[in-house]
Amino acid sequence: MSNPAARASVTARLARSARVVLRKRLPNAVELVYDNYNALAIGYCSTERASDCIVSLAVFPRSVALSFYYGAGLPDPTGILSGSGKQNRYISLDSARQLSDPAVEALIGAAIAKAKVPLTTRKGYLVIKSISAKQRPRRPTVK
Repeated sequence: MSNPAARASVTARLARSARVVLRKRLPNAVELVYDNYNALAIGYCSTERASDCIVSLAVFPRSVALSFYYGAGLPDPTGILSGSGKQNRYISLDSARQLSDPAVEALIGAAIAKAKVPLTTRKGYLVIKSISAKQRPRRPTVK
């Protein structure tokens, strides 16, 4: 998509839709928001500590990813996880419907089961953890 404003709008809609799906899927999670230099990160955690994150959305100017904080240790029989670091793995999202895919559901379930601190039965809530003073432009530029 060559129009930066249109691309930003598509990315924003995808991020909002994915957030709605994850909120419904993880109603007891604490939603941690980090507005960082490169991306907006929304973590779904069992506590207010980032290290207790189960999954997160990473929102970039041109893309949205579902990130598994401890994804390197998750079973991935279909090979949908990307990344090669020691800990994190992710799935690039084209649609919020991908979150309902059985392979993605299985990964989310495995991440919940492997959580260091289990999710509680209380209702989840949102916490703005940080907003970086210096940030990259949120609107994609024309290449």
